[in-house]
Amino acid sequence: MENTINLTLKVWRQNGAKDKGRFETYSLENISTDSSFLEMMDVLNEQLIGEGKEPVAFDHDCREGICGMCSLYINGRPHGPDDDVTTCQLHMRKFKNGETITIEPWRSAGFPVIKDLIVNRSAFDQIIAAGGYTSVSTGGVPDANAIPIPKPDADEAMDAASCIGCGACVATCKNGSAMLFVSAKVSHLALLPQGKVEAARRAKNMVAKMDELGFGNCTNTGACEVECPKGVSISNIARLNREFLKAKLAD
Repeated sequence: MENTINLTLKVWRQNGAKDKGRFETYSLENISTDSSFLEMMDVLNEQLIGEGKEPVAFDHDCREGICGMCSLYINGRPHGPDDDVTTCQLHMRKFKNGETITIEPWRSAGFPVIKDLIVNRSAFDQIIAAGGYTSVSTGGVPDANAIPIPKPDADEAMDAASCIGCGACVATCKNGSAMLFVSAKVSHLALLPQGKVEAARRAKNMVAKMDELGFGNCTNTGACEVECPKGVSISNIARLNREFLKAKLAD
């Protein structure tokens, strides 16, 4: 037989960045423990629509842990009580029958609330646009083994590139720092030959844009690494600091 649970939800409702916002409480019954957290949110919205009420606005897209859109603060943790998963990969079996679940948007000056649980994360796009790419002419597509790259460097670059830009690092940081995100984007290019050509400009421009957008400074508490759904290491922050220092000394 399918296991089901009854829940009380305390959901943050807000009509924009200038609205004060408030929590509203809802009750749900017979939620399958095999359903995902977002499927549970779908059930809530169906219930609200049936009652003639406005549904809860929340972000989602792929629902496969790839896009990073489903960013919710659940019971005081980004993406909820499970480890190394995004909100869409979180299942209701992680919660107990009769439990009260508090659901909030990301809390950061860099991510203003658009509506309810949706925040504006375009600041990350602006940081990427400042230098998170290679613009040098690379010609045609080379063979996979045309440029020898040491295995440890390739592995570290792939690990850094696993960042999906969800913003959990910013949301969990007491300073609202985006250093883990920026360092992951700098690292995966700095470790590869194709990214070294523009390494100095990239590090300076991305850090400058991050500061301009109001993100806080890193104080190495490590909360970002703990809550990152992809397990991106804070060793990337050390690499970013080295890349940035080298670039500034070369000025």
